[in-house]
Amino acid sequence: MVGQLAVLTGEPLIFTIKANRDCSFLSISKAHFYEIMRKQPTVVLGVAHTVVKRMSSFVRQIDFALDWVEVEAGRAIYRQGDKSDCTYIMLSGRLRSVIRKDDGKKRLAGEYGRGDLVGVVETLTHQARATTVHAVRDSELAKLPAGALTSIKRRYPQVVTRLIHLLGEKILGSLQQGPVTGHQLGFPTAGSKWDSGNPAVNLSTVAVMPVSEEVPLTAFALELEHALSAIGPTLLLTSDNIKRRLGSAALDSVHEYRLSSWLGQQEDTHRIVLYQADGTLTPWTQRCVRQADCILIVGLGDQEPTVGELERMLESTAVRAQKQLILLHREEGPAPARTVEWLNMRSWCSGHLHLCCPRRVFSRRSLPQLVEMYKRVFQRPPDRHSDFSRLARVLTGNAIALVLGGGGARGCAQVGVLKALAECSIPVDMVGGTSIGAFMGALYSEERNYSQMRIRAKQWAEGMTSMMKAALDLTYPITSMFSGAGFNSSICSVFKDRQIEDLWIPYFAITTDITASAMRVHTDGSLWRYVRASMSLSGYMPPLCDPKDGHLLMDGGYINNLPADVARSMGAKVVIAIDVGSRDETDLTNYGDALSGWWLLWKRWNPLATKVKVLNMAEIQTRLAYVCCVRQLEVVKSSDYCEYLRPPIDSYGTLDFSKFNEICEVGYQHGRTVFDIWGRSGVLEKMLRDQQGPSKRPSSEVLTCPNASFTDLAEIVSCIEPAKPAMVDDESDYQTEYEEELLDVPRDAYADFQSTSAERGSDSEDESLLRHGHPSLAFPKLSEGSSDQDG
Repeated sequence: MVGQLAVLTGEPLIFTIKANRDCSFLSISKAHFYEIMRKQPTVVLGVAHTVVKRMSSFVRQIDFALDWVEVEAGRAIYRQGDKSDCTYIMLSGRLRSVIRKDDGKKRLAGEYGRGDLVGVVETLTHQARATTVHAVRDSELAKLPAGALTSIKRRYPQVVTRLIHLLGEKILGSLQQGPVTGHQLGFPTAGSKWDSGNPAVNLSTVAVMPVSEEVPLTAFALELEHALSAIGPTLLLTSDNIKRRLGSAALDSVHEYRLSSWLGQQEDTHRIVLYQADGTLTPWTQRCVRQADCILIVGLGDQEPTVGELERMLESTAVRAQKQLILLHREEGPAPARTVEWLNMRSWCSGHLHLCCPRRVFSRRSLPQLVEMYKRVFQRPPDRHSDFSRLARVLTGNAIALVLGGGGARGCAQVGVLKALAECSIPVDMVGGTSIGAFMGALYSEERNYSQMRIRAKQWAEGMTSMMKAALDLTYPITSMFSGAGFNSSICSVFKDRQIEDLWIPYFAITTDITASAMRVHTDGSLWRYVRASMSLSGYMPPLCDPKDGHLLMDGGYINNLPADVARSMGAKVVIAIDVGSRDETDLTNYGDALSGWWLLWKRWNPLATKVKVLNMAEIQTRLAYVCCVRQLEVVKSSDYCEYLRPPIDSYGTLDFSKFNEICEVGYQHGRTVFDIWGRSGVLEKMLRDQQGPSKRPSSEVLTCPNASFTDLAEIVSCIEPAKPAMVDDESDYQTEYEEELLDVPRDAYADFQSTSAERGSDSEDESLLRHGHPSLAFPKLSEGSSDQDG
């Protein structure tokens, strides 16, 4: 008998079977085979026995050692300080790791998704658990005892090599994260959102729910599905869709196991599964929330900020999945405003995005017309520059960040590079900057249009050349040469009262907090104020007082002049970093062990004397101030996530704003050259490729048992011992400051379209339920491709 493993697991065949000579065989379709099992349930155990017999004794031993564990949302699998006696393998769901500091505060250490190893480092090193790990949503794990791991290492030494590779990747990944890099470079980092790393990694499921009835949620979900389809197989599920596939009673509690197993297989075969909630708190909406790794709360940007009725109903439920606020805007509508009010009402939201939607999203079409329209939309590839594509890249961990460094007037070259970036069709999902880079980055995040950005940047640069304005701002130089009032006015005239939260593209600015001796990353608040603080050069401008805490803020270039590491830690897969900083002279004169100022003065004044290169006091102080920054820059340039650019602008001075057009053209020509090389060498293709790669297996597109009800495969094996229950700990011990205690049905035409749309990625059979049912039957998957499979 061959092919029984595929029947039992619902997975594609893992072997190619060829006839060595002429032979006759009996072929039994899967549908008929299941009919046999329904009439004679004992058949399934016999078939499973034939599969187990073909496995090697070693695989059966590992199968015996493995424990199949189900963990409810909010429950811990282990706590900080516990003895490490096993490793967990994530099968489905999501886990969150939290570390408790010495001061009693809790910090998010990371999140785990499907396929991740949990606790392997402590198990291998025999150390106590370093963090507390609990379930964000209902999860399934395979528990591998330390003894079994040791046995595998002894039997197959090559496993050790693989483990070293995995640990090496983990260490290198940690070294490239902002918070760790910052501490290694010797400077502290002030607490901010970016310090928590990027939890939006390895997301499998995303739920979308509306703030109000006016939100075009169906069109939004279809647009997002279209954008995600360019990254990987995507499935959009609705309540009607589920009822058509699994029966009208699929959402009843008696079919809980069947529905959970079916949804689990959809996660196996799709890169992302979208759950579109109903407009009210129905059983399907509750299911969407339970299944979600991330919840998108969708509102209309032009409406009054409010908390939706559905959100209020969820306040009584402990929902630990991260939540993002999505505000929709019309193409011809005004720029985003009052975002702060939306966010202040939702302390549980970890972030937000503004989406400029195509007109079709807000079109007043009947549902059949909407369905027909999106059938045509799905025939075209999505626009990679659209805001929906940006959201898709953020959700899948494929965001591209643009980081602009400081360098005075040399920063005008960044405007030219941005023009080349647009011409080469390279999308930007996040913008950050320091000093002049913070200014140019803010303009780009606000405009998203090179032409308008260039006009505004040039107008500001022309104002910086006015000697009269500079003279009027002079003051007695106790703290600085200028009072800063004139410079404040010039920056404020550009950005008005715009808030960072109102920018189209997520943005951050870097400043140096001289009160706390730390780096500050600004992702909210008054835009002009923090741009000005990031451009406050010591000696010229006084420090700016932060209205939030009164700390004194200076130019960010003193601590991180090219913050690519910050962008990386905020979730960017690739960082395009444009460096325009000055390069220090390194060919200096060796004057010995002592230096006479009189000798140096003679060398400089005597036209006949040999010229010497010796730094003065001001130059020495400047270099000392930038020592940390220079070291950080070298780390960034050598990282594998950063694409480093430096236009040839060394001949221009820090105050050469009068040469705006010339410097801008230099940046444009350099950008075109570099981006053309990227296109030919495959760098651009690598940027846009999904970081997880094609890891999902397609499943059959035909339901062989479409009429299965309660008498299905799950019932056939219901007599087998259920999965081992999870450990039960007091979940209150593991809540962090990042958590919160929270918390029109579509017509048939829409469901028909969804059924057709989903078949592109795949559809799975009810028979595949068995794969999620019992470890001894599901575990043979672990032997795929192993030399121990007798086949």
